[in-house]
Amino acid sequence: MNRSMPQMDSRWASWLRVFRFSAPPKEKPAREDGGLTAWCEETSNGLALPELARKVRVVWNSRMQTTAGRAWWPDRTIELNPKLRNCEAEELWRTLKHELAHLIAYERCGRRHIDPHGNEWQAACADLGIPGEKPFHTLPFKRRRMKRNHAYICPNCLCVIHRVRPIQRTVACYDCCRKFNHGSYHERFKLMKHKPLA
Repeated sequence: MNRSMPQMDSRWASWLRVFRFSAPPKEKPAREDGGLTAWCEETSNGLALPELARKVRVVWNSRMQTTAGRAWWPDRTIELNPKLRNCEAEELWRTLKHELAHLIAYERCGRRHIDPHGNEWQAACADLGIPGEKPFHTLPFKRRRMKRNHAYICPNCLCVIHRVRPIQRTVACYDCCRKFNHGSYHERFKLMKHKPLA
């Protein structure tokens, strides 16, 4: 038993040496927008939601491409697309209010499950001064187009399905399985790789 302990000690010592001299982690640049966060805090306090006011944060997410904004619950974080800075100020405020309405609806309902753009959200939008808000934006954010290089065909209905990535597992034609097999998988509807005629 005494012989195994020095081996154990040397393993720990080598691990600690690596851990001790490793480079310090790089800090992420601050993405939080203090002005918009302060506005959300003030608005939440005005609606008698102190917990939301205490925890809400607004950040700019440079990874967003086509989404204008996103609300995270229970983190109480609102992420905005930096492209909104190039749009009209009204669009920025509308998107901020839209996302804050999500957090307000979730805060008011607690643990109860609600629809993301349901009645609770509509009521929160009305409280924020944007009654009749639509669930999706119409801003001109360009989508990244990806070429669909992979085609699959159903041997039964001859429907061709185009995909960006190859299918890795066994998949059948959904429509045929629903129509002829009560929605269950059947081997005869298995999608096959399709090579277009040259």
